Amino acid sequence: MKVAAFTGGRDVPSARFRVRQYIKPLVDLGIAITEMPTSTSVYPPAAHGRRPVWAMARLAELSWQTVRSHGFDKVLLQREMLSSLATLEGLTKRPRLLDVDDAIHLLRDGRFARRIAGACDRVICGNPWLADVYSGWARDVVILPTGVDADLYHPVEKTQADRLIIGWIGTAANFPYLESLEPALKIVLTRYDHVALRIVSNARPSFPTIDPSRWSFARWSEPREVSEIQATDIGLMPLADTDWARGKCSFKMLQYMACGKPVIVSPIGMNADVLAMDALGIGARGIDEWVDALDLLVASHMKRSRLGQAGRGVIERTFSLAMLAPQLARHLRDV
Repeated sequence: MKVAAFTGGRDVPSARFRVRQYIKPLVDLGIAITEMPTSTSVYPPAAHGRRPVWAMARLAELSWQTVRSHGFDKVLLQREMLSSLATLEGLTKRPRLLDVDDAIHLLRDGRFARRIAGACDRVICGNPWLADVYSGWARDVVILPTGVDADLYHPVEKTQADRLIIGWIGTAANFPYLESLEPALKIVLTRYDHVALRIVSNARPSFPTIDPSRWSFARWSEPREVSEIQATDIGLMPLADTDWARGKCSFKMLQYMACGKPVIVSPIGMNADVLAMDALGIGARGIDEWVDALDLLVASHMKRSRLGQAGRGVIERTFSLAMLAPQLARHLRDV
C-alpha cells in the first residue's frame, strides 16, 4: 500500500516523530510512506509583509503535490497544509487521514480544523483529550500516542557521576513554561553546589536571576539530541493549566523516560495520564511543589534510578516505536 504523507517540513518535530520515524518500520508491514514536505515552512514568517509571498510559494508547491497524491492509495495529512487555514486538503486523494498532535483547533476559532477533519475519512489524535474534541467533527477518530524509538533513545551509564544535571529540551516556543520555573530552579541551584541546569533548544532562554555559571545552553541538533538527554539526571516538563497544554502529547516526558531518566512534570493533560501508569516521576504544581520534587530527586540516587527504570518500562510496554508501528499500520489499512 502506498501512502502520500503531507508534512510541515524537515525541521518540524511532529513530522519527524509522527511520520518520518515510521517510514522504515512500516515497510516491513507492507506499507510504503512517501513524505511530501515542502521547501517552505508550514509556519508563516514573523514579518507580516512577507506572508503573502510565503503563502503563494507554499501553495504553489503544495498544488503539484496534491495532484501527485492521486497516484497513491491513501493520503496522510500531518496537521493543516497552511498554518491555521484550510486550503488544498480536500483536493488530495481519498481515503484521506488527518494526524493531529497539538491543539491547533484553538486557532481561528477552530473553523479550519473542523473543515479539514470533516473532509477526512479518519482522524488520528495524539492523546484522548484531542480525540474527544475531534469526535464532534469527524466520523472516525482513533488515538495513537507519539512513539519513541526505544533502540535509539536508551539508558547509558553517566561518565560524570559527581555532577547532577537537571535538563530541559524543547523549542523556544515553549520557553514561557520553562521560564516560569526560574524561582524554583534558583532555589535548588543555590542550595546544591554539585547541581547544574542544562537547556537544549533552538534558541537561548533567559534566566536573569540565576547565576550564569550554574546553567548552560546547547543549541539543538538532531545528532546530539539523544546524548544530551542521556547526560541529564532529571528531566523537566512544565506546562500551564490551559487547553493548549492539554493538547500536547507529552513527548519531552517520553524522551526522558526512554533514556531511563526520572521526570518532574506538570500533571496536566496527557502528562497526568502517563504519570498514572507507574511510579516513574513526580507531578508538581506551583513553585513549592517543584522545589520539593527537585529536592527529593537531587538527594536520592536510588529514587532517581527506581523512577527511571519504571519510566523505561512504560516506554517499552506502551510508547515504543515497535509497539506503535503496527497500530499505525492498522489505522492506515482499515480506513
